[in-house]
Amino acid sequence: MGTEDMHILVVGAGAIGGYFGGRLVEAGRDVTFLVRPRRAEELRSSGLTIRSRFGDVVIPEPKTVLAEELRETYGLVLLSCKAFDLSSAIKSFAPAVGPATAILPLLNGMRHLEILAERFGDARVLGGQCLIAATLDEKREVVHLNENHDLSFGERDGTLSERVKAIGSLMEDVRFKVRVSQQILLEMWEKWMFLASAACSTCLMRAAIGDICASPGGTDYVLGVLGECRGIAAAEGYPVREESFRRSREMLTAAGSPLTASMLRDIERNGPIEADHIVGDLLERGRLHGISGSDSLLKVAYTHLKSYEARRARTAS
Repeated sequence: MGTEDMHILVVGAGAIGGYFGGRLVEAGRDVTFLVRPRRAEELRSSGLTIRSRFGDVVIPEPKTVLAEELRETYGLVLLSCKAFDLSSAIKSFAPAVGPATAILPLLNGMRHLEILAERFGDARVLGGQCLIAATLDEKREVVHLNENHDLSFGERDGTLSERVKAIGSLMEDVRFKVRVSQQILLEMWEKWMFLASAACSTCLMRAAIGDICASPGGTDYVLGVLGECRGIAAAEGYPVREESFRRSREMLTAAGSPLTASMLRDIERNGPIEADHIVGDLLERGRLHGISGSDSLLKVAYTHLKSYEARRARTAS
């Protein structure tokens, strides 16, 4: 797979897809955004705008395609949807997947890898993750909120294949940090451990980490759920490295920290959440290994999240 003729399909042009896809367009890469009709019209009329401390960019006429218009296959599919949109996303981009297509998902957790592999075959699916805080503002511009804009990926078996080297070369000299990893699944587990712990704690308590840890029993809960997540990762064959665990523990117990999970922000705006993908899947894996029993801290948080989803569904009907 050469970089000179690699066509890239970015599934969605929201905060994540818009940022990384837009940066690739800025660097002259051949990118098409697979979008819904409303977003296609927005991009036609206003273009794709990125606001970032690393430099703003306005792309007047980004290439877009609707699902029903897909006629060609792509060398790389960059998938940045939320887990609750995964099924519809797969249906929309499936015609773009050919014999040589690599699928690079940027979702959190692990279940999506199994779903994608079941649909498209193991060989087509890479491991991947991103570290960034971004949103679409009221003008539908992509606003980069922090100093991180990192993307890492690799073969799930840890090999340094020609295709991941080619994709890495494709992303060189683009205005985000990119890294080809030979331990991508371990890194995804480490991120999942942190995100699940943050989501369980801040959603259950409806508070930032600093407020939780300043309350009686708060630090004990946070460290308890972090330890449960670490145990599940180890049982699944991915023992979290000590440095990663130390960093997660420090961030999740920092005095006065304003840190909240994005899932809490979704709840506060009455939006859909990734309860099953981030917490439920982890809980089920723990049960299979005899870790997450009746006294599971993950279970308490998961019940809370599913109760929110039930109420949201009831009030919407």
